[in-house]
Amino acid sequence: MTQEIVDLGDPAFQADPHPSYADWRSCGPVRRAKLPSGTHAWVITRYEDARRALTDPRLSKTSTPMSGQSEGGSRTAGAAPISPAASAAISRHMLAYDPPDHTRLRRLVSAAFTARRIEALRPRIEQIAAELLDAVRGQERADLIDAFAFPLPIQVICELLGVPAEDRDDFRDWSNAVVAGSQAGPRLAPAIEAMVAYIRTLLAERRRSPGEDLLSGLIQVRDAEDRLTEDELSSMVFLLLIAGHETTVNLIGNGTYLLLRDRAEWERLRADRELLPSAIEEFLRYEGPVETATFRIAAEELEIGGVTIPAGEPVVVSLLSANRDSDRFPDADLLRLDRLQSPGHLAFGHGIHYCLGAPLARLEAQVAFTALLDRQPGLRLAVPAAELRWRPGLLLRGLEELPVLL
Repeated sequence: MTQEIVDLGDPAFQADPHPSYADWRSCGPVRRAKLPSGTHAWVITRYEDARRALTDPRLSKTSTPMSGQSEGGSRTAGAAPISPAASAAISRHMLAYDPPDHTRLRRLVSAAFTARRIEALRPRIEQIAAELLDAVRGQERADLIDAFAFPLPIQVICELLGVPAEDRDDFRDWSNAVVAGSQAGPRLAPAIEAMVAYIRTLLAERRRSPGEDLLSGLIQVRDAEDRLTEDELSSMVFLLLIAGHETTVNLIGNGTYLLLRDRAEWERLRADRELLPSAIEEFLRYEGPVETATFRIAAEELEIGGVTIPAGEPVVVSLLSANRDSDRFPDADLLRLDRLQSPGHLAFGHGIHYCLGAPLARLEAQVAFTALLDRQPGLRLAVPAAELRWRPGLLLRGLEELPVLL
């Protein structure tokens, strides 16, 4: 019997994908799907299958036609084309390569994300969080995404890279288009072209006036040791700017939403702060910031979950679905703030492409939730939870807005 091809661009699915994923995990956990761009791919929904797929070298990144879109490089339908130069300038980063290129590129930035260096950022992150919440003091209502969840991580990554934070509103517009992919329609190509132009200007300025920031360090690697090509350099900055804040925006936003939709959880966390580390891991598992891993291509025919995937076929791993698999997580559809702190969720991926910035995202979340609980103990949703809208696209899982009463 031929399995139905599911439509991952269906607005009803994107508004709440969990019921569909639950059905697919129980009957047909590896199936053909149509992506929002119109491209067809295989989607993997069970935890064990997903974990194996994320480490299977036969599922290649290098052979993926990366061009920066949220569907791992699928061509956009009905949108303006992206110039070859701009495409190359955003698609030569470590997420787009297999070893040995991936190993080389990741090594060049990994020193900036060691546990010691990340922890050293805590005082500055606490300062930024306090300043943002001071700015809304006295207001009755605010959009927590706009006022707090977005500016906190974008300020941190801008300072880490050495990017002017006053340009963050431009980053937000560009990033929203990039992660929406084909669903951004005609906004996508201009956003990518504008971001590439900005990165090139920024690199030129840093060459003239280098500093102690990560961007200056990457330029030194590029120019002095010639281990980065110019496209690799700009692609790395592109990846760090977007990935360096998008996951944390959604982690803070989704976690706050989960606490406020049932304020008993909010009050529980207020009363017992020792729950915070495990609560953050549960936010990551239950409503993680990344819905799907970026594209992989079957370099050869292989079998996953009893299904044969032909060579050359695209494969998408649903991290969101895998993290709700009851075969791995007891009571998977229940939010339990006291689950083990390291339950093995896949919110940050798995294997060689595991999120390099995961320690930074966790630290920012710890600081953010501590600040909210301390400074806004009476925080409440300003609208019914059912009225909240989720961002379009298949890559990220996050709210467009989070209206709250302060």
